[in-house]
Amino acid sequence: MQFAPIEQARTFLAANPDIEMIELFILDANGVPRGKLLHREELLAVYESGRPLPSTILGLTLNGDDVENSGLVWDVGDIDCRAYPLENSLVRLPWRQIPTAALQVSMHPSEGLPASIADPRHLLVKVIDALKAEGYYPVMACELEFYLLDQKRDSHGRPQPALDSDGGRPRGTQVYGLRELEQIEPFLADLYAACKAQGIPARTAISEYAPGQVEITLEHGDALLAMDQAVRYKRLVKGVAHKHGMQACFMAKPFDHLAGTGMHMHVSLADAQGNNLYASEDKAGTPLLRQSVAGMLKLLLDSLLLFCPNANSYRRFQANSYAPLAPTWGVDNRTVSLRVPGGPANSRHIEHRICGADANPYLAAAAILASLHHGIRQQLDPGAPVEGNGYAQATELLPTDWLTSLTALERSSWAREAFGAEFLDVYLAVKRAEYRQFMAEVGEQDWRWYLTQA
Repeated sequence: MQFAPIEQARTFLAANPDIEMIELFILDANGVPRGKLLHREELLAVYESGRPLPSTILGLTLNGDDVENSGLVWDVGDIDCRAYPLENSLVRLPWRQIPTAALQVSMHPSEGLPASIADPRHLLVKVIDALKAEGYYPVMACELEFYLLDQKRDSHGRPQPALDSDGGRPRGTQVYGLRELEQIEPFLADLYAACKAQGIPARTAISEYAPGQVEITLEHGDALLAMDQAVRYKRLVKGVAHKHGMQACFMAKPFDHLAGTGMHMHVSLADAQGNNLYASEDKAGTPLLRQSVAGMLKLLLDSLLLFCPNANSYRRFQANSYAPLAPTWGVDNRTVSLRVPGGPANSRHIEHRICGADANPYLAAAAILASLHHGIRQQLDPGAPVEGNGYAQATELLPTDWLTSLTALERSSWAREAFGAEFLDVYLAVKRAEYRQFMAEVGEQDWRWYLTQA
């Protein structure tokens, strides 16, 4: 684990004399940033000797509740664990009223115990190191979809698309619509400017398959750096949207009648010199690419909870919705789960289309890379690629419920070997607690279905 040198902090403070506050954050297993707000004069000490954070910070449910059987609460007395800054993560937050910077930290491998065993970034580092030890250097990129919603609910208390710059509310789908992008130009201008200031390589913007739904692609690069950028990008999108009176929503399925939001993950392997090991004139790729596909297909069910971590995640899986339903692969085919895009030979890679936008990028990437590594080690064969409608040809479907994927990860011997029992025990304790909380809550749908009929 490599942490940032103190010179980065000194350089930043000298270049930003107006900064008053530092928002220190660590990403938990649910992808929720948690931390503290520090004063400027406290920053250098974080680089010199770390910052103590309670062990429970990495064992909380999505709603911020302690999980007593995580092993990070009473068993260890909610002990302080030291976290240190990540390289090049100290950046301005341009939407804040008080001049504020953000600083991402991660638990120290030893000084951060016992919380460090549950740090999702550590898991990704572990998986990447295992690949590099065999000469494979993973390259990744994220495509993150999101909805721009009004901060005010409609007359029925439901979320609604944000007003566009003309004062109207988008209604139709208009996928790839240019006017739809023009209507959110003030937001996009601030977003791209903020991405540039933070060193996040945001590229193509697309109006997606629902009113108010947007996708912006991030450039590919070193897998760990790419996931760091995805984490910071999500926070940036939410912050800029809030500044514009909107709410950016990465929920997997916020509306029953509209498209869900996904996080497509692009992956390839390079050698130590940066040459693409998947490069091939054959659009189906090299044997190494096909072995990687086979590993990901074989372990889809074992990995699914890391791709689709919440109850709502599974509402996204519907036929003919561009959300995948089966362990299938194909070449330049958007009806399958794993797509090998066309293009020049040196751009050959795999597009993993299963993750919801609610997934933790670190954990999703770790599962993708660990499963493709398994396919390479076992020299697995994915079979023939699907041609035509993958929905119609699927012979085996992915589960569409939270409990099945939770149980699959819990029972997976591969996951315990790849991720480590200590990490899985904490993660599964958290997800089990969330499942119990979710199932115990009685709400509007229960009343509508059962109040008078049962």
